[in-house]
Amino acid sequence: MKHLTYADQSVLVGDEAADTLVRYAAILSDTNHADTVIMNAIESGGDSVVATFVLGAGVNLMAQTTSSELNEPGNSEAVDYMNSRIGRITSAPRAHPTEEPWPTQPDV
Repeated sequence: MKHLTYADQSVLVGDEAADTLVRYAAILSDTNHADTVIMNAIESGGDSVVATFVLGAGVNLMAQTTSSELNEPGNSEAVDYMNSRIGRITSAPRAHPTEEPWPTQPDV
Protein backbone atom coordinates (compact mmCIF):
# COMPACT_ATOMS: atom_id res chain seq x y z
CA MET A 1 0.00 0.00 0.00
CA LYS A 2 1.03 3.56 -0.60
CA HIS A 3 -0.01 6.97 0.66
CA LEU A 4 -1.12 9.21 -2.17
CA THR A 5 -0.75 12.85 -1.25
CA TYR A 6 -2.77 15.24 -3.38
CA ALA A 7 -3.26 18.88 -2.39
CA ASP A 8 -3.50 18.69 1.40
CA GLN A 9 -5.08 15.23 1.58
CA SER A 10 -3.50 11.81 1.89
CA VAL A 11 -5.21 8.49 1.17
CA LEU A 12 -4.08 4.88 0.96
CA VAL A 13 -4.30 2.87 -2.25
CA GLY A 14 -2.59 -0.25 -3.56
CA ASP A 15 0.94 -0.09 -4.96
CA GLU A 16 -0.06 -0.74 -8.57
CA ALA A 17 -2.81 1.89 -8.47
CA ALA A 18 -0.51 4.48 -6.90
CA ASP A 19 2.36 3.82 -9.29
CA THR A 20 0.09 3.91 -12.33
CA LEU A 21 -1.56 7.15 -11.18
CA VAL A 22 1.81 8.86 -10.72
CA ARG A 23 3.02 7.63 -14.12
CA TYR A 24 -0.21 8.73 -15.81
CA ALA A 25 -0.03 12.15 -14.13
CA ALA A 26 3.54 12.64 -15.40
CA ILE A 27 2.61 11.66 -18.96
CA LEU A 28 -0.42 13.96 -18.95
CA SER A 29 1.71 16.84 -17.73
CA ASP A 30 4.45 16.19 -20.32
CA THR A 31 1.93 16.13 -23.17
CA ASN A 32 -0.25 19.05 -22.02
CA HIS A 33 -3.27 16.83 -21.42
CA ALA A 34 -5.60 16.60 -18.43
CA ASP A 35 -7.96 13.97 -17.07
CA THR A 36 -9.79 12.84 -13.96
CA VAL A 37 -9.36 9.45 -12.36
CA ILE A 38 -11.70 7.98 -9.75
CA MET A 39 -10.18 5.48 -7.32
CA ASN A 40 -11.21 3.58 -4.22
CA ALA A 41 -9.08 4.60 -1.26
CA ILE A 42 -8.79 4.51 2.52
CA GLU A 43 -8.69 7.86 4.29
CA SER A 44 -6.59 8.66 7.35
CA GLY A 45 -9.34 7.57 9.75
CA GLY A 46 -9.48 4.10 8.15
CA ASP A 47 -12.76 4.59 6.30
CA SER A 48 -13.20 3.52 2.69
CA VAL A 49 -13.73 6.47 0.37
CA VAL A 50 -13.95 7.19 -3.33
CA ALA A 51 -11.35 9.77 -4.37
CA THR A 52 -11.38 11.77 -7.59
CA PHE A 53 -8.01 13.02 -8.83
CA VAL A 54 -7.79 15.84 -11.34
CA LEU A 55 -4.55 15.35 -13.27
CA GLY A 56 -2.73 17.78 -15.52
CA ALA A 57 0.12 20.27 -15.65
CA GLY A 58 0.95 21.82 -12.29
CA VAL A 59 -0.72 19.13 -10.18
CA ASN A 60 1.27 18.07 -7.13
CA LEU A 61 0.97 14.34 -6.52
CA MET A 62 3.18 12.07 -4.45
CA ALA A 63 3.13 8.34 -3.67
CA GLN A 64 4.87 7.15 -0.52
CA THR A 65 5.28 3.62 0.81
CA THR A 66 3.57 2.61 4.03
CA SER A 67 3.66 -0.33 6.38
CA SER A 68 -0.12 -0.47 6.65
CA GLU A 69 -1.58 -3.95 6.97
CA LEU A 70 -5.03 -2.94 5.73
CA ASN A 71 -6.40 -4.71 2.67
CA GLU A 72 -5.83 -2.77 -0.53
CA PRO A 73 -8.96 -1.20 -2.01
CA GLY A 74 -9.85 -2.60 -5.44
CA ASN A 75 -8.82 -0.36 -8.31
CA SER A 76 -8.39 -2.72 -11.25
CA GLU A 77 -10.83 -0.73 -13.41
CA ALA A 78 -9.01 2.54 -12.70
CA VAL A 79 -5.62 0.93 -13.43
CA ASP A 80 -6.94 -0.55 -16.70
CA TYR A 81 -8.37 2.84 -17.68
CA MET A 82 -5.11 4.66 -16.99
CA ASN A 83 -3.02 2.04 -18.81
CA SER A 84 -5.26 2.27 -21.88
CA ARG A 85 -5.01 6.07 -21.85
CA ILE A 86 -1.22 5.88 -21.42
CA GLY A 87 -1.08 3.59 -24.45
CA ARG A 88 -3.12 6.00 -26.56
CA ILE A 89 -1.01 8.99 -25.59
CA THR A 90 2.41 7.35 -25.93
CA SER A 91 1.75 5.34 -29.12
CA ALA A 92 1.47 7.13 -32.42
CA PRO A 93 -1.74 6.35 -34.28
CA ARG A 94 -1.32 4.09 -37.28
CA ALA A 95 -2.04 5.37 -40.76
CA HIS A 96 -4.58 3.41 -42.77
CA PRO A 97 -4.87 3.60 -46.57
CA THR A 98 -8.09 4.85 -48.02
CA GLU A 99 -10.02 3.27 -50.85
CA GLU A 100 -10.55 6.62 -52.55
CA PRO A 101 -8.43 7.44 -55.63
CA TRP A 102 -6.04 10.37 -55.65
CA PRO A 103 -7.70 13.59 -56.76
CA THR A 104 -6.95 14.69 -60.29
CA GLN A 105 -5.40 18.04 -61.09
CA PRO A 106 -7.72 20.48 -62.86
CA ASP A 107 -6.70 21.66 -66.32
CA VAL A 108 -5.09 25.05 -66.17
